[in-house]
Amino acid sequence: MALIDAFLDALWLERGASEHTLAAYRRDLEAWATRLAEAGGELLAPHQALLPTWLDERRAAGYRLRSNARLLSSLRGFYRWALAEGRIERDPLAEVRLPRVRPGLPGTLDEAEVERLLAAPDLATDLGVRDRAMLEVLYGCGLRVSELVTLSVDAVNLRQGVVRVRGKGDKDRLVPLGEEAVHWLTRYLRTARGALMQDVTRPALFPGRGDNCMTRQTFWHRIKAHARTAGITRPLSPHTLRHAFATHLLNHGANLRVVQMLLGHSDLSTTQIYTHIAQARLEALHAEHHPRG
Repeated sequence: MALIDAFLDALWLERGASEHTLAAYRRDLEAWATRLAEAGGELLAPHQALLPTWLDERRAAGYRLRSNARLLSSLRGFYRWALAEGRIERDPLAEVRLPRVRPGLPGTLDEAEVERLLAAPDLATDLGVRDRAMLEVLYGCGLRVSELVTLSVDAVNLRQGVVRVRGKGDKDRLVPLGEEAVHWLTRYLRTARGALMQDVTRPALFPGRGDNCMTRQTFWHRIKAHARTAGITRPLSPHTLRHAFATHLLNHGANLRVVQMLLGHSDLSTTQIYTHIAQARLEALHAEHHPRG
C-alpha cells in the first residue's frame, strides 16, 4: 500500500530504522488496514470503536499484552506522521492508552556458563577455531548477531584492540575487543580463515558459503550446538551473549552510560533493563546465602 510505503520511507530517512523494525511496522499496519477494510473503514478514517474491539479479538486469539502494545505503538507512530503530513486533521488514537507492560528480563547466562560455552568448539578443526573467535568477539564486545556476522576484515584493528561496528541506523561505533578476543582473532586470522576460504581477498571476516558473510541463522545453529556440548540447558536467544556481556559488566561495577555506548543504544532507558537483571541476581544471591534471606 502506497500510504504505508510513504510512512516507512519517512521512518527510514528520519530515524534510520532497521529492516527488522520496518518489517514489524509493515506487518502491524497491513493487519490494521485489513481489519478496517473488513469493517468498511479506511486507514486514514478508522472507526473509533473498532480498535478496542480488535485488541480484544487479538487477546482472545492468544496475542500477548506486549504484542498489542507494540501494535499500538506502530499505529500511533503512523497516525502522528499522517497528522504532521496534513493527511488527517486529528489523531484518531490520541485518546487511546497504551497497555502498561512491565519490561521482561532478557535471558542470560552466568559467568561459569559463558566460560563453558566459549570452551565448547573443537579447536582441532578450522571451524572450531572460527567459532571460538566468533563467540569471544560476540561476548567480549556485546555485539548483536547481525553485527558480528557482517564484520569485515578491515573493521578489526588488532594492534589497537578495537573493532568498528555498524549498528542500527547504519551508525558506527568503536568497541574494545579485550585480550581474549584479540588472542582468538589473531589465531583465527593466521590459521583457520585462509583454510576456510577460496578467495582470502574477500572482505568477510567470518565467511559462510561462497566466501560471503555467514548468515545469522547459520551462526545461531552453531551456538545452539555448542550450548549442547557445554551442557547448557536453559533457553537461549540470539541476544543471550549480548545480555550476558551487559549484565556481567554491571555486576562488576561498570557505569550504565559506558554500557550504553558499548551496546550502541541510542536511549539510556533501553540499557536500564540490565540494571533489573543485576538487581534480580543480587536478590537471588541474598536469598540463597544470607542467614536472614
